[in-house]
Amino acid sequence: MNRDNNIVISAHDLWKIYQMGRQEVHALCGVTFNIHHNEMVAIMGPSGSGKSTLMNLIGCLDTPSRGEYLLKGENVSEFSENDLARIRNEEIGFVFQVFNLLPRADAFHNVELPLIYKGASKKEREEKVHRALQLVEIDHRMDHKPSELSGGERQRVAIARALVNEPAILLADEPTGNLDTKTGQEILNLFHKIHEDGNTLIVVTHDPEIAEQAERIIYIRDGKIEREVKKGA
Repeated sequence: MNRDNNIVISAHDLWKIYQMGRQEVHALCGVTFNIHHNEMVAIMGPSGSGKSTLMNLIGCLDTPSRGEYLLKGENVSEFSENDLARIRNEEIGFVFQVFNLLPRADAFHNVELPLIYKGASKKEREEKVHRALQLVEIDHRMDHKPSELSGGERQRVAIARALVNEPAILLADEPTGNLDTKTGQEILNLFHKIHEDGNTLIVVTHDPEIAEQAERIIYIRDGKIEREVKKGA
């Protein structure tokens, strides 16, 4: 296994097998790849290809049936549920197609939530929430509830929430799927800005136009990596 300090994610021979009655379903079949610090990578494949299963493993929402998954040098495939919860809260920021915002809470309190789980002080929470909201240019709407925000504004709040703990990785699953073309492009422009600021971004998508925005595309089909394309290669 490569121990390069610049590698944030190292996946080696990852398998995910589900038992469906008497039948075994192989969702992932020996997937191996590395992602480096400050890379922007797209994982692309059709429905049923295994990309969502892979996203769940990368995001520590699930564990592999076998194989090794290292996050910042730690073998998270052997972690307990409590350790995985800590990793999810502190090391990985999630952005989903559905915004998953609390409807009765304003933008500030939605972004603050991960810091409350972490046990951060009130002063630290205020400073980090303001910084995250400013980064995604939605601080002027911080006292508005989701129902008072447009789709693009809600996604910006969701991205601020994902970034508030300054995670090693930002993991986005079809982040523009519920947005119109113009708003979707604004969100992609925001991702480029976040990437330029030094964040590692992984975008899971079935859309070739979104995948083309990344520096590297990992194509997955039938639970296996079909090929990889690197910009400029």
